Amino acid sequence: MSTKNQKKVAIIGAGITGLYLAWKLCQKGFKVTVFERKKEIGKTACSGLFSKRILDFIPESRSLIENQIKYVLLNFPKKTLKLRFSKEFLVMSHYGLDNLVALLAKKEGVEIILGKEVNFFPQEFDKIIGCDGALSSIRKLLKLKEPEFRLGIQAFVPESDFSEFVEVWPTKQGFLWRIPRGKETEYGIMDAVDSAKELFNSFLNERNIKVNELSSALIPQGFIVPSNSHITLCGDAAGLTKPWSGGGVVWGLVAADILLKNFPDFLKYKERVEKFFLPRISFSKIATKSVYFLGFRMPWLLFKNFKIESDFLL
Repeated sequence: MSTKNQKKVAIIGAGITGLYLAWKLCQKGFKVTVFERKKEIGKTACSGLFSKRILDFIPESRSLIENQIKYVLLNFPKKTLKLRFSKEFLVMSHYGLDNLVALLAKKEGVEIILGKEVNFFPQEFDKIIGCDGALSSIRKLLKLKEPEFRLGIQAFVPESDFSEFVEVWPTKQGFLWRIPRGKETEYGIMDAVDSAKELFNSFLNERNIKVNELSSALIPQGFIVPSNSHITLCGDAAGLTKPWSGGGVVWGLVAADILLKNFPDFLKYKERVEKFFLPRISFSKIATKSVYFLGFRMPWLLFKNFKIESDFLL
């Protein structure tokens, strides 16, 4: 593709989905500019717990692995379930992953502009992709509905732990967790915005756990992709996070690959991404509600051991 005929693409948001799209679009010959409102790259308020599928998208991320997780212990009040994964989960630094992909994108020729908040549609670009997170400005400019939000909070204990399992304590509207990160241990919660902090503090106090400074982030949930041939959304901006865990990295990358396969046809992307995700979102919501209902009210009906698909449940 000649320089004269290169399509110009603006990606708003230098999170993992935006950077991955920029990297791959630049490889395809498009001229890509990424705008990021923060002055540095790297998400810090994230557990960085990804299935091995992450290596299919970013093989170079193997160097970031801190620990490997084979199963989760789901601790209901009267029964503990053991959930084994079809693909092991890898503990990585999300901050490190973002910066790794930013480096790969820059090597391909992507321009990344930091400290630039975009609250308008850049006019000089052929295509605009909003990857600007939970509180997406692009989503607001398109006057689309807002997703539902939950609050994720995490903190760390300087306690080395290379265990191969995560522990989870379900709550009425989410769950608490403990993740062995190798050189340290992470505790956290995902729950309703107005109750997460109080629940987390109670959990820590009951167990006499002293943690470092808390960090938090909003977690969007609700699939939102516009019917627009010029502007679209991907990743957290599109509300693409797992209903049962709030994780959005692999889902965002899967959506990014669907976008890449259909680029520059945003309407076909919308059709294909809806066809892929909507059934999986519906199934996972039903499955999560069912397990929670039985776990709290009729735990004797649940098997103690399950095997589940790591990212999609089916």
